[in-house]
Amino acid sequence: MSLRGKTGIITGGGQGIGKAAARRFLSEGMSVVLAENDAEAGREAEAELRELGPVAFIQTNVADEASVKAMVAETVRRFGGVDALVNNAAISRGKFVTDLSLDEWNAVIGANLTGPFLCAKHCAPYLRERKGAIVNVASTRALMSEANTEAYSASKGGVVALTHALAASLGPDVRVNCVCPGWIETGDWKKRSKRRNPKHSEQDRLQHFVGRVGVPDDIAEMIVYLISQKSGFITGANFVIDGGMTRKMIYV
Repeated sequence: MSLRGKTGIITGGGQGIGKAAARRFLSEGMSVVLAENDAEAGREAEAELRELGPVAFIQTNVADEASVKAMVAETVRRFGGVDALVNNAAISRGKFVTDLSLDEWNAVIGANLTGPFLCAKHCAPYLRERKGAIVNVASTRALMSEANTEAYSASKGGVVALTHALAASLGPDVRVNCVCPGWIETGDWKKRSKRRNPKHSEQDRLQHFVGRVGVPDDIAEMIVYLISQKSGFITGANFVIDGGMTRKMIYV
């Protein structure tokens, strides 16, 4: 089934994986809403992507229900409905557990876990009507950890569980799947004021069985597949996309 003429919402669509997914959606003939909290990134991405197809930046705080509700309503007003939702927006706070404040913990959980719930809640009626799909972007931090990642890791573990819960609740009308990216280099996909050319050492590359660090398009390709009917028998699933990094045994 072609994606041409369909509408997708991508949270955090102004930079990184979200922006790459937006580019791929547009290349498939879709209309795209960039639900982005960073106004600078959102406006910049909208301007860059406009030549590829219908794209609209709607400033959105995914942790705030009123903001999410307004974004979905504006999407429906402009494009007539919702066929796909990509829950990609996320933040992190890298602090030792005793230094991490409750407000910082709640901010991460709010953006990374409450956000996907709120977006799914308010998109669900439109997705069910159009037999659409949701893709949640979690992280390999849901499965393994570095120090000082408690809030981020917990939020992403929650996203994996939220995925199969939503798949049960919204099926058979809506399929819901999850991707867990590993090390994805987004330095050259950030807004211009933060953009940088990536540099990776040989050791960085050899941490991956495929011999390189990931790029946003590696994840965007899977997102497009999971919203298309090519994956029509896949729901409630989680896909680790990390070049084999989490499977590599390391002896020190």
